[in-house]
Amino acid sequence: MTRQRLLVVVLLLVAAGLVAGLLVIPRLGRHPILSGYIEGEPLYLAAPIAGTVKAMYVVRGQDVAAGAKLFVVDPQQPQAQRDQAAAELAAARAQAVDVRKGQRPEELAVLVANTAAADARARQARITYQRMTSLFTTGVQSQQALDDARGASEAADAELRAARKQQAAARLGARADQIQAADARVQQAQASLAGAAARLADNAPVAKAAARVEDVFFQQGEWAPANQPILSLLPNERIKVRFFVPQAALSAYHIGGIVRFGCDGCAKGMTAKIIFISPRPEFTPPVIYSREARDRLVFLVEALPTVRLNPGQPVDVEPLG
Repeated sequence: MTRQRLLVVVLLLVAAGLVAGLLVIPRLGRHPILSGYIEGEPLYLAAPIAGTVKAMYVVRGQDVAAGAKLFVVDPQQPQAQRDQAAAELAAARAQAVDVRKGQRPEELAVLVANTAAADARARQARITYQRMTSLFTTGVQSQQALDDARGASEAADAELRAARKQQAAARLGARADQIQAADARVQQAQASLAGAAARLADNAPVAKAAARVEDVFFQQGEWAPANQPILSLLPNERIKVRFFVPQAALSAYHIGGIVRFGCDGCAKGMTAKIIFISPRPEFTPPVIYSREARDRLVFLVEALPTVRLNPGQPVDVEPLG
């Protein structure tokens, strides 16, 4: 019985040693890695007004270069607004030019004639007032008649002064405040034209950078509501490597640093430039595969790869430090 117990103990020790060896030995020869994945941030392009998709120049999955045409939504309404704004600008500019010329010769002649007529009326009113004054002193005219003559003379004098001022202003040309108001109307019309032109351009956007068409939501001939995405682009510059760094190793990472990574079926020696390090820690998400025991408290790091990969693709990042 003692020999049997001894044999069982020995077998148990051997089994424990084998299990420990199977767990420890592979870890001794394994290089530590950080698990991550490729993340893509798409751009959703829409038109500012509702309309029919007149043209669709791309298809889903297509690679486009910077400046490539994407789609066109019915441009009639924004084009009419642009033409109206252009006409208003032309009218404002013409008015600004005209106000600097002052009165035309024929208009000035009318003002001169009006001044002469006002002068004649004023002289006649003064003569009438003087006659009424003489008749009043002799008792022929009443006080009411004298007051009426005085009022008529004063009114005629005021009319003459106004006519002379208008004539003088016309000879001097446009006033500074009129010129300033005309220039302000020109600036307002220019801003309206710029806004209308921008709305027209938004109805026919182009790719701002090299990208891949991730999806097309409306096809040619379909009605697209205003501000509803018509297609989504995945620019190369918005495809990133995302991985998580244990808090104990975070000091080795900095913005602008270079990390090496790999993935299944990818070329060897791929690198990425760190562009973001999360300022807040988080716990390792359960979807992140961890090959070895590591701290649960990690920090998100994002880096731009030198090659374009597919979003969602898992990667292995070589730790720094």
